[in-house]
Amino acid sequence: MTQDIYYKNYEEKPLKLSIITATWNAENFLPRAIKSLEKQTDKDFEWIISDGSSTDSTLEILKNVEGINIKIISQEDFGIYDALNRGIKNCNGEFYLVIGADDELYPNAVKDYKEAIEDDVDIVTAWIDMANGISKPNSGSRCLKSQFHYVSGHAVGSIYRTKLHEKLGYYSRKFPIAADQLFILTIAKSGAKIKIVEKIVGKFSDDGVSSIDILGTICEFFRVQIAVGENKLLQTILFILRLFKNFRRI
Repeated sequence: MTQDIYYKNYEEKPLKLSIITATWNAENFLPRAIKSLEKQTDKDFEWIISDGSSTDSTLEILKNVEGINIKIISQEDFGIYDALNRGIKNCNGEFYLVIGADDELYPNAVKDYKEAIEDDVDIVTAWIDMANGISKPNSGSRCLKSQFHYVSGHAVGSIYRTKLHEKLGYYSRKFPIAADQLFILTIAKSGAKIKIVEKIVGKFSDDGVSSIDILGTICEFFRVQIAVGENKLLQTILFILRLFKNFRRI
């Protein structure tokens, strides 16, 4: 597959933090994300765009952004996690933060995340605004909440040490909706140190696949829980209960 790379205001150097966004025909959402990055009080970060060969004005919008170090990598891919893997392999940050094209970071986000980084910390997680309220880590038991037992959210709500992927692998193509859940649980089971920042750093959009494909999300949640060794009988019962609970939405 042909890969096109475009640089805007870009200086390749070691950084504390890279921000990675997977895009595909995101022209209607990008202005909000761009505006939130332009308003960061700490602008010493790079924004890696991993684009899936958009056919709308996504790339033109990005090429016109000013004041942000941007690296755009555009080629056909196999979905969001394939795109994120490509972005991770091309970033220079000690840690990386995932945001969607429809997400929003608050002005304090980069500053707060970078100040929380320590040598022995693998994940820093903070609070995030969501449609149903504020999401915080440690919000329930692992068997019920899965990755949310450890972090407030994969995107917007957490930064990850980039080198974790060298030891534990990249996001799996086998889970097109919940590969992030599998990776976070794998990190946690490996003994990673997680630090919590009790500040709200942004707003997570509920327009993504995991919020729309309810049946697919429930099924992958179950598959991931089994894959990481959770009790099969308990998870089967919970799977059935979730199907009943969300029956009208499926």
